[in-house]
Amino acid sequence: MTGTGLRAKHQRLVLLGVALVVLLVAGLLAAWALRNQASYFYVPSEILAKPPEADRSVRLGGMVVRGSMKDAPDGVTVNFLVTDGKQQVPVRFAGIRPALFVEGSGVVAEGHWTNGLFTADNLLAKHDEKYTPREMQGMTTDQAHKTIAETK
Repeated sequence: MTGTGLRAKHQRLVLLGVALVVLLVAGLLAAWALRNQASYFYVPSEILAKPPEADRSVRLGGMVVRGSMKDAPDGVTVNFLVTDGKQQVPVRFAGIRPALFVEGSGVVAEGHWTNGLFTADNLLAKHDEKYTPREMQGMTTDQAHKTIAETK
């Protein structure tokens, strides 16, 4: 073969190398962009034993301690305790509470841990395993099974 250009085989190798470098750079950029979006999940005993950095967004999960919910005078802020059965941590949330958020229920709070207080930006309430859709309340077990079978 004459000429000063690269052979077809070498051109494909260079193209493959460039494609791998582009993929690597794209992966690194995606990982860098998502590192601040990732939110770690803690339970109260873990967050007390090894607290996250103050500016890191984390999730705190547990049960809302009965009798611990106190509304602030501003009407939108609520203070309560979350427990995992071993430890309790104080949580403050300002905003609209989910309808299922009640004392004794499960909660996942997203926010920041600062100086012994978890400040939640968002609350996710969990219903218990006895949850029944409104449409199925008052039905017998046979009626519920029949309704479920009809909707499949």
